[in-house]
Amino acid sequence: MIFGVSVMNFEQIDILELLPQRPPFVMVDTLLHYDDVKCVTSLLVKEDNIFVENGHLSSSGLIENIAQTCAARMGYINHFLNKETIKLGFIGAIKNLKIESLPKVNDTIRTSIEIVEEVFQMTLVNAVIELDNKIIVSAEMKIALSDIDSK
Repeated sequence: MIFGVSVMNFEQIDILELLPQRPPFVMVDTLLHYDDVKCVTSLLVKEDNIFVENGHLSSSGLIENIAQTCAARMGYINHFLNKETIKLGFIGAIKNLKIESLPKVNDTIRTSIEIVEEVFQMTLVNAVIELDNKIIVSAEMKIALSDIDSK
């Protein structure tokens, strides 16, 4: 139980129910985990992904993947826990971005965010992207949540 709500099978949720983004700008496929401090998503890197360059997901795509993992978390809270609409969010800051390697087409990455602090409508997270259980990206990201409905 989380916040008094029984946990569902996250992988059965249509990710578009959680995100304000729409194809072709969706950079997460599946919500794998949510709890009070952590959220995990996955993404299969496809050839037609708008951030694929020379057979690899670009650094911009990796940053957007982290931001959309944050969006999936807030979407889950808003839609399933608070029964509210999905709100737009914006990247406020990125610190200590470290990219070890870029995933290739057909790789599946796993992105984890851990909440460091939430104040008003700002959330600070530590983010890690893994490929084959190896960390390929780490960063701190600040997300600002707006009052604007995404639809």
